[in-house]
Amino acid sequence: MSLLLEANGLVKRYGALAVVNGVDFRVAENEAVGIVGPNGAGKTSLLNLLSGAVPVSEGRIALRGAIITGQDAAWRCRHGIGRSHQVPKPFGGMTVFENLLVAATQGGGFIQHEAYDRAVDSLELCGMLSAANRSAETLGLLERKRLELARALATGPELLLLDEIGGGLTDGEALDLVEVILDLRRRGIAIVWIEHIVHILVKVVTRLVCMDAGRIIAEGDPQSVLKDPVVISAYLGSEEVV
Repeated sequence: MSLLLEANGLVKRYGALAVVNGVDFRVAENEAVGIVGPNGAGKTSLLNLLSGAVPVSEGRIALRGAIITGQDAAWRCRHGIGRSHQVPKPFGGMTVFENLLVAATQGGGFIQHEAYDRAVDSLELCGMLSAANRSAETLGLLERKRLELARALATGPELLLLDEIGGGLTDGEALDLVEVILDLRRRGIAIVWIEHIVHILVKVVTRLVCMDAGRIIAEGDPQSVLKDPVVISAYLGSEEVV
């Protein structure tokens, strides 16, 4: 597999505090990478840097070998980096389908029939066709999570950054989302997924990264990482992660 995204020496400081501190990170085409770690480890901050939501303090980011460190989130979205957020925030006053059209046109840069097709395809893939004409504000948590994922898909990503998309869901609901994410992998979309529900995460990812205090402390095969004493101590302070 060829390299899709590579970040070297990433640092993000807020005053004297480095929330990301010297991180090297890579994602290959169609790879699924999981990120775990305790609260405050820097996981979401790393996704913010990769997606362009915030600027880096130090380091560089390359997409297919081209440096994109100075490009903002809108540029990165149009060039194949999609993003979901931990707390879904659908566009108010719009239907589910209208939410996806906005994502396809404004986020992905698609026009007319192509934007419409992207929206329909994303709805179908996320199991939301029956909710297309509902007001997004009336959706329950699971449906909002599905809409958040569908909006990211409507932008046409090669790389999808997921931030705790299973958070707040039952195991059954989270497993339903796992099936959707596995479908995305079969379509050739690379995944970077932050998740606290570790037994759900390992059903999808092929490589696991553990962060603590803004640094990567372990990386590799998911089961090997989860058995690493350093990870166990940092992540749970107990004898088992899963």
